[in-house]
Amino acid sequence: MADAVQTTALLVEDFDAEQITAVRHAVSRGAAGAGMHGRRLEDFVLAVNEIVTNAVRHAGGRGSLRMWIVDGVLVCEVTDKGGGIPAERINGQDLPPSHAVSGRGLWLARHLVDEVELRTSAGGTIVVLRSAAGG
Repeated sequence: MADAVQTTALLVEDFDAEQITAVRHAVSRGAAGAGMHGRRLEDFVLAVNEIVTNAVRHAGGRGSLRMWIVDGVLVCEVTDKGGGIPAERINGQDLPPSHAVSGRGLWLARHLVDEVELRTSAGGTIVVLRSAAGG
């Protein structure tokens, strides 16, 4: 018999530019309630904020966010209906040049959380951020 996976829903929100701040605060409250604190909490919230901001700025001005905890790992999924992330930005491992006016959000998120999963196409993008909730 397989062990049961413990999943707890924390937040489900649709957002646009006017809700970015409210969503950031809701993510912070939910992550703190899941046991995240200190620098780890700040990093997680900043990473989510970068991805939400990307959805608003580059993918049609709106998106959806779902956040839950699975066996001690905080998971946040941000979905948009934009045209997809350009191929040259997908790897996200290299810091964009200092003269670039955008392109740091995904790079930053990858350095702030434990794992970033990315699925993108012409029909939209899903970014999933994961970090251990404790600590």
